[in-house]
Amino acid sequence: MKEPNYFNTDMRLAGPRMSAARYGELFASAAHQKRIGEASVWYLYSKNAAQEILKYNPLARIIILLRNPADMLYSLYQELFIGADENLADFTNALEAESERKKHRTKHGGYLPVECLFYREIGAYSEQVRRYVDAFGRDRIHVILFDDLKDNPAGVYREVLKFLDVPEQQLPEFKIINPSKMVRSMAVHRLLYYSPQGVRRMVRALLPETTRWKIRMFIRSLNLRQEKPRPLNPALRMQLLREFASDLQALSGIIGRDLSHWSR
Repeated sequence: MKEPNYFNTDMRLAGPRMSAARYGELFASAAHQKRIGEASVWYLYSKNAAQEILKYNPLARIIILLRNPADMLYSLYQELFIGADENLADFTNALEAESERKKHRTKHGGYLPVECLFYREIGAYSEQVRRYVDAFGRDRIHVILFDDLKDNPAGVYREVLKFLDVPEQQLPEFKIINPSKMVRSMAVHRLLYYSPQGVRRMVRALLPETTRWKIRMFIRSLNLRQEKPRPLNPALRMQLLREFASDLQALSGIIGRDLSHWSR
């Protein structure tokens, strides 16, 4: 399980939180490894996760991967839309809907909490990173920039091994694991995730939950094609970069990297 989301208790994810025993079982197959860990991406945005991780393991080492916030948010929007956590088919409209979503605390579909649609909050990294620096100290935080990972994955990999204080290993094959996807048919997409209440009741009465999930995932896979999304509107991108400029300046001071190029 890549993202157990055990420590972000302030985020109301679907289903009950797993028990401490169940969380420990995720690592039962570990034998003599010097480091073990997991990768729940919402731990950075969570206001509680840093302190919860610190309480669980004061010696933990934290790896944070950051991308230009404008590009990251557009990519996040695409991912949330495909997964039906975002129901608006236009990124501009999704950004404009933030104030109403914050006011009413409601969203349509999906399993993530409404906070995951507060795009501008998610893109403001400085406070999020500072929570971890305050909790663990700068020497136990390793920040990777997406630019570096894209340009030099082998070098970034070696730096991570050094940070974790583990022996250098044979380099793995670096390839794209989760390529961009687009929805083929919006009609099928809406039927899968936003069908009328009566239809959903009838399907629930006829099919068990596991079968419904398998059928939905099969149809979903057929309705997705591997394709890069349309480029982010240049004017909107510049607007977002201007909004994040001061936050990126603060982040630069926290991580000791000049990020002014992200604001240009």
